[in-house]
Formats: sequence, structure tokens, C-alpha cells
Amino acid sequence: MTIIDELKWRGLVADCTDFEALGQRLSVGQASLYCGFDPTGDSLHVGNLVGQLMLRRFQLHGHRPIALAGGATGMIGDPSGKSAERNLLSREQLDRNLSSIKDQLSRILDFDCKENPAVMVDNASWTVGIGYLDFLRDIGKYFSVNMMIAKDSVRSRMEGDSGISYTEFSYMLLQAHDFYHLRKAQNCELQIGGSDQWGNITAGTDLIRKKLGLTSWGLTFPLITKADGTKFGKTEDGAVWLDAKKTSPYRFYQFFINSEDSMVPAYLRKFTLLSPTQIEELDAKHLANPAAREAHKALAREVTTLVHGKSACDDAIRASEIMFGGGLEGITEQLFGDVAGEIPTKAIERSKVEGAGTALIDVLVHSGLCPSRGQARKDLEGGGIYLNNQRISEAARTVTGSDLLFGKYLLLRKGKRTYTLLKAE
Repeated sequence: MTIIDELKWRGLVADCTDFEALGQRLSVGQASLYCGFDPTGDSLHVGNLVGQLMLRRFQLHGHRPIALAGGATGMIGDPSGKSAERNLLSREQLDRNLSSIKDQLSRILDFDCKENPAVMVDNASWTVGIGYLDFLRDIGKYFSVNMMIAKDSVRSRMEGDSGISYTEFSYMLLQAHDFYHLRKAQNCELQIGGSDQWGNITAGTDLIRKKLGLTSWGLTFPLITKADGTKFGKTEDGAVWLDAKKTSPYRFYQFFINSEDSMVPAYLRKFTLLSPTQIEELDAKHLANPAAREAHKALAREVTTLVHGKSACDDAIRASEIMFGGGLEGITEQLFGDVAGEIPTKAIERSKVEGAGTALIDVLVHSGLCPSRGQARKDLEGGGIYLNNQRISEAARTVTGSDLLFGKYLLLRKGKRTYTLLKAE
């Protein structure tokens, strides 16, 4: 299966400047391609994974990926897919963001292989020193304003209430110049990006043809959405980030394992490096028994391992088991901390659990899991109360210091999924 055939099978092709010619070029030897990543935040999010994995797929087929961190274009902001002007960032903010993003990119791409190592570039290195008049003379003259206005990313903004500034209107020229520079300096023949980048990408292929007389290609992939068409990668708490400090591996794993049933086959194709045979086997199991969630688990495991590593993924799986009532034997305090971060937490006076301790009934009322001592007694006798994931049915049970996990936590559960964490202070 060629790289183009694989991308089509995975549903990762939205448009291409010339499929047949690009396929022929890729079949005769190594080619260089690039994808740009926006540094306007200090972390990429799950929506950016498609572009990273696209580069990785090309690399696995023997081609050379170039990851472009937009240190220059990030100072302006791409109007594509945006309804309002972005806030402009300082050079210092961008430098901090670039440092974080480069680390995240290195988890997916192989920068050390001998045959086709990935390359990371920052477009500030070739853009910042260009004078305004030089840029207008050498680049701007190749662009028709009529052509630029016709691009969807520009036209949609012009038709909106807020309009578009000259700053963002110029973004297309800067991205086209990036492609031109990489074509000339690194023989980069292909640019890939989301479907909202089509106008910017074709502006680059046109500039290369006009200034260098060389062929280049553009290839876009569909923007990933949920089953209802809403933006992928958003939750009630905000975006799902690739930075473990902003979205824990546990929460990251949960995001994928809770994917809608109807979307799991597509997500397996787009977000994992599993082979078509492996994915089709999971498709069959998913269709036969979606309640078993084998495909969900494979999806969450593969993506979490790619982004955070096997050890973090294993911890996320263990944390998930704990949240579903699994045992706490051998758990580390760090892993328990990931679980604790997902549970409502309340303080309890240490003196109440040390020494003679306190009746579990009173602890349950204090935690808020039970509204009264009478209800706590009924819940205990009914077998619906768990302390540190162990079912407790004795109404006379006392909580003491020996029950504290890591000397400070009490994990209380009512029923299957209603948790409260008490922290002794």
C-alpha cells in the first residue's frame, strides 16, 4: 500500500493539487514535506495530532518530515477558521511556547534515524531579518489582491462583523514564503495541513512556480469533528492538551476511551499507527459487541502511549481501573494523585481519624456522600458504601489513622461511581 493509498484508506485526504503527479513523485524516491504548527499557546492539543501523525506516516514510508514551528507567523496569527482577530504575542511568549511544542513534536517524530530523520525549523530564522520593502518587492508582487480575497479563509472574515486586519490578511503571504524558502533551501516539495489551510498552501505552490519554476504539491486532511459536527478535542473543562501538566495522562486516556461509539473506527484510523489489518479486526469486534469496548481501549491505549509513553499510559489504565472500583494494592502516591485530581476533595481534621477514630457513619455525612446518619446507616447495611475501594457493610465501623492512604487520604465511594476524597489536615 502506497502512502497515498494509506491516507485515503484512513480518511486523511481532503484535497490535493495533483494526486496523480504527487503519487508518481512519491513512488520514485525520498521526498521532503512539511507541516506547520501554531505556537500561540504553550502546548499543542489533540487536534494537532493529525498533522504530527501525518508527518510520521510519511516518515515510515521513507520520506523526510519537516516540522515547522511558526515563530514568525505566530506573531501575527492565521485567520483561517477564526472569526475574530487573535491577540498578538511577544517574542518572549513565543520563545517559551516554541520550547514546549518542540518537546511534544519529538515524541511522535523520529529525529535520530539515519535514513530520513525528521527536521524541526522555526520560520523566524529566515523571516525576521527581511525588510518590509524587500518583502513587498520580492514576494508581494506575485500576489493578486483579487486572488487573496477569493480565498475562503479571507472571504469569510471579510463578510463577518469584525472584518480582517491587514496584519492577518498578510498571513497568507508569509506562509507562502515559508513554502518557497523550504523548497529552495531544503528541497521540500510538499506541504500538508488541515483543510482550512488549502488557500495558504496553494498560495505557496503558486509562488514556487512563479519564482523558481519548480513543481510542488499541497495535500490537506479533513478537520476532525465529533459525531454531532462540533469541534474535536474540546470538553466541558476546555481543550485536551498534549502537555501532561495541562491535561493529565489519566484524563487524556479517558477522553479517548469515552469516544462516541460511532466515531471509534474513524479515530482508530486517524489517531493511531495500527495497521489496516489490526484496525479492521478491531472494527469487527466493535461491530459485534460494542459494549466490550475493545476498540475504545485500543484507541485510548495507542494514542496515550504515543503522546505520553508506555509507563504513563500504564498508570492511566491503572488509575481508570481504580475509578471503576479496582484494588489499591501497590499503587504509588504519584498515581493516586492523578486519581485524586479527578475526585471532589474535602478536608477532615486529622485528630478525628487518629487515636480512637470516628464512626464511618459520621465520616460519610461529613464527606457529603450521605445527607444524614440515618441514610448513611441504610447505605452501609445495603452494601453501597466503599472505603478505599473495599465494600463496608458494618454500620459500627470506625475510621482510624490506619485507614489513611499515604498517611493522609480516605477514598470514599457510594454506588458505582460517586466518589469523594477526604484529606486529613
